[in-house]
Amino acid sequence: METNIMTVKGRIFDIQRFSIHDGPGIRTIVFLKGCYLRCKWCCNPESQAYDIETMLVQGKPKIIGRDVIVEEVLDEVKKDLPYYRRSGGGITLSGGEALCQPEFGSALLQACQEYNINTAMESTGFGDFNAIKQYLPYLDLYLMDIKHINSKKHQEYTGRPNETILTNARKIAESGVPLIIRVPVIPGFNHTHEEIKAIAAFAKTLPGVHELHLLPYHRLGMDKYEGLGREYTLSHIDPLNNNYMEQLLQTVEATGLACQLGG
Repeated sequence: METNIMTVKGRIFDIQRFSIHDGPGIRTIVFLKGCYLRCKWCCNPESQAYDIETMLVQGKPKIIGRDVIVEEVLDEVKKDLPYYRRSGGGITLSGGEALCQPEFGSALLQACQEYNINTAMESTGFGDFNAIKQYLPYLDLYLMDIKHINSKKHQEYTGRPNETILTNARKIAESGVPLIIRVPVIPGFNHTHEEIKAIAAFAKTLPGVHELHLLPYHRLGMDKYEGLGREYTLSHIDPLNNNYMEQLLQTVEATGLACQLGG
């Protein structure tokens, strides 16, 4: 393995071991700093800015973000090699948005593949496709959010229009890298059967895409906004009940896609 890959620098804010979400099997999730979107429901608001920040956690200041090199993150990921091999798990890049740090993220995944570690990325898909192209050779699975088909509404709730995302989704699908579409279901934004059906219909047109995950809205990250001195503007919204989410699942399945609740 080339030495320069191991010394590529990046900025992360957390590493979570023994996760059973964001890809198959038991996984280690590496959370990168920085994101192009500002989704109103984001459960990791401390991930949005690339800058290192201070956040109050249970009334005490905590530094969020640290600079690392590939080698030290790989050493952490490798601790669970036996679990990956038994469960089909591996590493997943999350954030934030890994497309903000393509040199670091792709180098880390390349290093992981040298150890036959399954690689995945959880991504908004918003970014220059050249950044995505850096990842594709080292990805076993791309988990991509599509939040809305209507670009105006998408921009209202995320700060960005959706044309780049939809274009990138098609290019990723055409690359042959396995792609699963995920939809965070947010009351008042995209929770209607018509809106979910429109997303599923688009996903159905993507070559090789057979699966869509519905991610129920929750407020687990709400306290983080207060810790960052920011307002959580969706505090008045309640999560959808399980029966309604099951109905949305059936709406997706009616389009011919496999569907599950949660990622």
